[in-house]
Amino acid sequence: MTQTGWTETGHRAHLHRFATPLDPVVRRMRALRADLPARDGIAVFNRVYLTVTEEISRIVAHGGFADARAAATLDLLFAERYLTAVEATSAGGRAPHCWRPLFQYRRHPGVRPLQFALAGINAHIGHDLTLAVVDTCRALGCEPAALERDFDRVGDTLTLLEERIREELMPGPDLFEVADPMTHLLASWSLDRARDASWSAAKVLWQLRELPALAQEFTDRLDAGVGLVTRCLLTPLSVPD
Repeated sequence: MTQTGWTETGHRAHLHRFATPLDPVVRRMRALRADLPARDGIAVFNRVYLTVTEEISRIVAHGGFADARAAATLDLLFAERYLTAVEATSAGGRAPHCWRPLFQYRRHPGVRPLQFALAGINAHIGHDLTLAVVDTCRALGCEPAALERDFDRVGDTLTLLEERIREELMPGPDLFEVADPMTHLLASWSLDRARDASWSAAKVLWQLRELPALAQEFTDRLDAGVGLVTRCLLTPLSVPD
């Protein structure tokens, strides 16, 4: 029996049900892809994240997670935080601090597509994933430890996709040289480190759940700190014509 009390037979029988909750967020990401100019910074990240979500949905459907229900819930709540930030900004509201630099610089001609993709991943992994883990624990009535295997499985998928992103969006060899500031910018950020920090922060935040004032302060500091890294990743590296 799984940690959520499902038999293996029941697990297989309900795989499709657990995959379908991801369909609405996939549709919303596809709608954004259709609506936004390709060079828009949000559009660049959205294309990346849509690929991630579609891949994770396929893995869930084929039983690639230890607990399909937990994996689908985590991914759904995770995606919802990004989409809520986009929709809030579109409606004239304010996104969390971690996302604001990306919305501010999304049309800056001196910021390269790879920077937009990595900045979005930083905001989403560093802040949203932490909160999504806590949201999932509350929704399923479990401890973070029950999600660790699936959290790592999602992280492995993100690492593979990060490699693909770098291959597709990285400047050509004539531009990407040791002297190029992009080289130093990329070396300063790591998805693995961001993922590990997110998991540690989620465990701390879960322990603070009975101390709401302290939990809110921790969340605010996390948001601000991740936002600072997002802003650094979006440092304009070229001079517009």
